[in-house]
Amino acid sequence: MNIAIVGTGYVGLVSGTCFAEIGVNVVCVDTNKEKIEALQKGIIPIYESGLEEMVTRNVKAGRLSFTTSLESCLNDVEVVFSAVGTPPDEDGSADLSYVLEVARTIGRNMQQYVLVVTKSTVPVGTAKKVRAAIQEELDKRGVDLEFDVASNPEFLKEGTAIKDFMSPDRVVVGVESERAEKLMSTLYKPFLLNNFRVIFMDIPSAEMTKYAANSMLATRISFMNDIANLCELVGADVNMVRSGIGSDTRIGRKFLYPGIGYGGSCFPKDVKALIKTAQQNGYPMRVLQAVEEVNEAQKSILFDKLANHFGNDLTGKTIALWGLAFKPDTDDMREAPALILTDMLLKAGCKVRAYDPAAMEECRRRIGNSVYYATDMYDAALDADALLLVTEWKEFRLPSWAVVKKTMEQPVVLDGRNIYEKKEMEEQGFTYYCIGK
Repeated sequence: MNIAIVGTGYVGLVSGTCFAEIGVNVVCVDTNKEKIEALQKGIIPIYESGLEEMVTRNVKAGRLSFTTSLESCLNDVEVVFSAVGTPPDEDGSADLSYVLEVARTIGRNMQQYVLVVTKSTVPVGTAKKVRAAIQEELDKRGVDLEFDVASNPEFLKEGTAIKDFMSPDRVVVGVESERAEKLMSTLYKPFLLNNFRVIFMDIPSAEMTKYAANSMLATRISFMNDIANLCELVGADVNMVRSGIGSDTRIGRKFLYPGIGYGGSCFPKDVKALIKTAQQNGYPMRVLQAVEEVNEAQKSILFDKLANHFGNDLTGKTIALWGLAFKPDTDDMREAPALILTDMLLKAGCKVRAYDPAAMEECRRRIGNSVYYATDMYDAALDADALLLVTEWKEFRLPSWAVVKKTMEQPVVLDGRNIYEKKEMEEQGFTYYCIGK
């Protein structure tokens, strides 16, 4: 089977590479000429474990290629996946301009049947707009060609995206014809030979499923952060509370970890978009509005603890940050709590020394040289008045605390992810703060 995937971000590049891995001929399309030229040279624009090797292998095998022109490959493929960005507008709604431009390009250039699959996270009703945009271009040309539109939202987690794609717990597909359902079944069957877990539904339900899933996970995070903050006030231990409620099979343990707020490319954007969709339909999403409010407040909690420790005067203090990406195993800093925290520290007159195993260049691209970029975690802690654990990378789990203490100006640690034990830290001679204790 021959397919095209438009957009070479996390979703598009991972999806295209994984499809190629199981034998599909894939053309990845992006209007960014520099990105495509880099990919053609084997340079991967994102950090994702195992992706570079898989791209190299499939390019060499001739199953994966890259181009800036959808027109050049459109009539050699049966399916086109649209995986372009849907950034939030100022009002929180999803910007569909890229999605609709892909649709118009297809309508202007298609010469035969094609299945157009929206892979991007889009509001309910987007498929209708995509269909209308394609049909409008066909009408302008005066041609009558069949095509189908489908929705196939992604549920990949950055850092484990390849594993998630190659061994999905479920695949959600919204279709409106038997032909589209058959094509999508053919595409996904190799991933699910032993247990075919493709859930077919109508397109609006598929579009809503993605937003509902991310919003539920975001809700669990904000709920636990709210509980953690209350635990501090009443003298409870949020880790014990989490263990207690997580053992209830109706609740489960996943996404019940308190911290400094969620970030990334999905949760913030999708929560905002779902709230906006509800407003457009005259319904207030009261729970999600609270989820968003809690999350924004949580991103400043480490700063508040730090300021309180130093009597609300941080002028001239040197602060070490361990972690910049919004989560481990990625270089993604979209909506990362580290960005807000760094901005607050700099405005308070602090000197910031930062280290992240993957996101240093991404941070430099975003905020320039306003912070010192350390060579490793110990360099970040040099002469620091306090150390803030922001992202729970594995290499931060068991540092040499004797070296850290000797390196720092003052032995103060603020753990934004609760990965250390208070008793052990205090025995090492540190003043230790965490979330929810």
